[in-house]
Amino acid sequence: DYGQIAQRPLRLPPSFGKNQHIPIDGDVKEQLKKVLLHFDAPIQYALAYGSGVFPQKGYDSKSKPMIDFIFGVNYTQHWHSLNRNQHRDHYSLVGSLGSRALASIQENFGAGIYFNPFIEIDGMTIKYGVVSIDTICKDLLDWETLYVAGRMHKPVKILRDDARVRLANQVNLANALRTALLLLPKEFSEKQLYLAISGDFRSVVGENPKKLENIVSDQMHHFRLLYGGLIDGMPNVGFVRYHKLQQDDSIRARSQLIQNLPRALRAKLKEEHRMALVKKGQALPSDNSELYRSIAAAPEYRQYIVTALKETVRRPAITQSVKGILTAGLSKSIRYTSRKLGKWIKAK
Repeated sequence: DYGQIAQRPLRLPPSFGKNQHIPIDGDVKEQLKKVLLHFDAPIQYALAYGSGVFPQKGYDSKSKPMIDFIFGVNYTQHWHSLNRNQHRDHYSLVGSLGSRALASIQENFGAGIYFNPFIEIDGMTIKYGVVSIDTICKDLLDWETLYVAGRMHKPVKILRDDARVRLANQVNLANALRTALLLLPKEFSEKQLYLAISGDFRSVVGENPKKLENIVSDQMHHFRLLYGGLIDGMPNVGFVRYHKLQQDDSIRARSQLIQNLPRALRAKLKEEHRMALVKKGQALPSDNSELYRSIAAAPEYRQYIVTALKETVRRPAITQSVKGILTAGLSKSIRYTSRKLGKWIKAK
């Protein structure tokens, strides 16, 4: 519960969440950390992700991809006020509306994140998204949009840590593992597990269709760092031979996984099951334990999950993309879309 996290300062053991700190080349790490020094506005949490941080198969090693950052901040309006004064050129015409409008656009439309793309810093082209720590943690715990939480299912490079986010993300990673197990058969490979965890349910045209395969193939060791300890601590699943896993796929075991899923996903599964039962002339069980068992026993429970995940990400992804046209400006939006389509066509 994020309310409990936010109410008091957190003092986590230094080793807690160490799986989240993925090692990368030392020179690259220092170059990325130096980017943060170009911002006077306070950044509580920062991460970098994408092919500019973790090279992917199929990308030209000579090209310099735009590097993606997410900045977690405490006070959105204050942050934009300081950043707008320092970096007015980072903002489109929307920046002339002032910091209150910028904060309102960020928090009330899309997934609660404000992106500034195609920013030149120290010879790098970056895109940075500003999001409140509260929004990050709520998404990590509840999966209301999966916009930030979904990106953090895959390896990212944390450049500035925050105890609240680290705790919430450990819950997020465990829930990604639970969801993947529900989508997989009794026996599966380690690679199948990480592909299921990385599944992108936005299905956006313009993305490299081989993107997930490339990410997982090139970063198996990073996924092991992220999820290895969680797999060991998860009941009813384990390695049975080299890179092969087996899980208890009984209704009881599935029911336990379902009742521990994030709040928003559980609610969507309940609604999917309710609609399926209505078609059969049956009522939804009123007792929670019976309800989860009923969902786990349904022949179409995997489709419930897929549909629920697609519904979760669809609206925020669309509204965030529309918002991006406004916040980035038309020319940058056209440039960004052209890059995406170019990668998609090349991959085809």
